[in-house]
Amino acid sequence: MATDLHELLRSLRVWDPEVTELPPFDPEAAPATPLELFTEWFAAAVAAGQSEPHTMSLATSDGSGLPDVRIVMLHGADGTGWSFASHAGSRKGRHLAARPYAALGFYWPVLGRQVRVRGPVSAAPSADAQGDLHARSTGALAAALTGRQSEVLGSVEELARASEAAWERAAREPATPVPSWTLYRLRAEEVEFFQGDEARRHVRLRYRRAEQGWTRELLWP
Repeated sequence: MATDLHELLRSLRVWDPEVTELPPFDPEAAPATPLELFTEWFAAAVAAGQSEPHTMSLATSDGSGLPDVRIVMLHGADGTGWSFASHAGSRKGRHLAARPYAALGFYWPVLGRQVRVRGPVSAAPSADAQGDLHARSTGALAAALTGRQSEVLGSVEELARASEAAWERAAREPATPVPSWTLYRLRAEEVEFFQGDEARRHVRLRYRRAEQGWTRELLWP
């Protein structure tokens, strides 16, 4: 019997109380900067057992303005911005070269929380990118060495051969540079925090960068 997508959708529940706790959120008590609140919420998601809380949606657009989105890993967040990495020649790398602006989306369903970040993106110095890469696992380096991200692949066998060679080199030469590997930093202009509520009175707090620090405002859910 074919799967009925609509029946499946109707059978699903959002924020099942067996796996989700919706904590109260008082926006009046929120810290002055979004980075402080992001750090608090991220730590809470980790403590609550959220699976892969460091993964996020990254939205970019090409030279014509057509959007694209994918899941990537957060590499850090500090005063310089929210960081992620990729090959400069990948689709996301080409998009950012043409339009250096992006949006990030985090979703932590175990707490009914979302965080949205958007702003201009710049490439960190090459030394920072290589340092970030070589601080990671052998697998991360092997994946970077495999390269050719977003190019058309001839067969899974071709990938297997290239990946095997990359793994061998990564294990043999753990300091091997990958010139195309780029660490990107998004300097937030807006950061929104969304806290779900059982009565659908969701709390949305948006920070916007101003000349002197940050402004804060509530949004209708």
